[in-house]
Amino acid sequence: MTGPSTGEAVAKPSPGGFSWLLEQRVLLSVAVLAVLPWVLPSQALAVNVLIYGVVVMGYNLLFGYTGLLSFGQAAFFGAGAYFTGIAIGRYGVPWFAAVPVAVLLSTCLAAAIGIVSTRTRGIYFSMVTLALAQLVYYVALQASSFTGGENGLRGFTVDRINLFGLQLNFLDPINKYYVLMAFAALAMWFQSRILNSPFGAVIEAIRENEQRARACGYDVERSKLIVFMLSGAISSLGGCMLALHLSIVPLDILHYQTSGMIVMMVLLGGARSFFGPFVGAASFLILEDVISLWTPHWQIFVGAIFVLFVLFLPKGIWGTLLDALRVGKARP
Repeated sequence: MTGPSTGEAVAKPSPGGFSWLLEQRVLLSVAVLAVLPWVLPSQALAVNVLIYGVVVMGYNLLFGYTGLLSFGQAAFFGAGAYFTGIAIGRYGVPWFAAVPVAVLLSTCLAAAIGIVSTRTRGIYFSMVTLALAQLVYYVALQASSFTGGENGLRGFTVDRINLFGLQLNFLDPINKYYVLMAFAALAMWFQSRILNSPFGAVIEAIRENEQRARACGYDVERSKLIVFMLSGAISSLGGCMLALHLSIVPLDILHYQTSGMIVMMVLLGGARSFFGPFVGAASFLILEDVISLWTPHWQIFVGAIFVLFVLFLPKGIWGTLLDALRVGKARP
């Protein structure tokens, strides 16, 4: 395997003839997402899978590919949603301008948190991200004139979208889904470019052996900060999508329980797998949707299922499936 500086460590074809999967993973992922509204029980569930899949994909870049366990990803998810809602509702910014503005501001927030948290390692990094994310939560709670406080942010609605002269009813679930899927496709393309670049090889080298990566001359601290910002930017895009979808931003989106849910989703789907975040998001949300019909204590059952997955399927659903296909392909 070539050195990280060439960028070929990530792009190198995987064993068992799966190079086509790596090369076309964005197109294949988009193709699967395109049929999602027609196979899931409801179109609203499909939209939620799309939104949380993007958020978890951003977290997977930090945790799965770089090996940094953060408990504060909800800060960027919520920041993207709040900045989008405030830009549209308070300042009258068009939705197509509010989204990039929100992502940019959320990336600045990720930079501020990353400068502090990436100076620590291990469990200290996890605890610092948790503490700073909770600080963002309490700021949103107290700044009620901007955020709505406990009631959440309201007073903005996107009901029609103009796409190159074509007027779309954004309140129609199918129209809404495919508009939001365009954002998800953009996020997947962006992350794929990161992973296939020399920088993608660097962050994987950091995950495998941080000391060796530093000895090879890589600026580990700077790389951690950059990937922290990129992760926050992608997850904030999911927040923008949520704001456009709901036309409200609940305060709970910033809570540490949301961060825990994101961690569960990435582990259910499979960390270090490109499509795993969407599989994990779909699995978690479907379990919630089904079990909550039987009992209000659905978290107990989902938690038990999560423990079983960690014990017996540590690579998650998608990661385990890919490994099984590789083994089957390698057999004569």
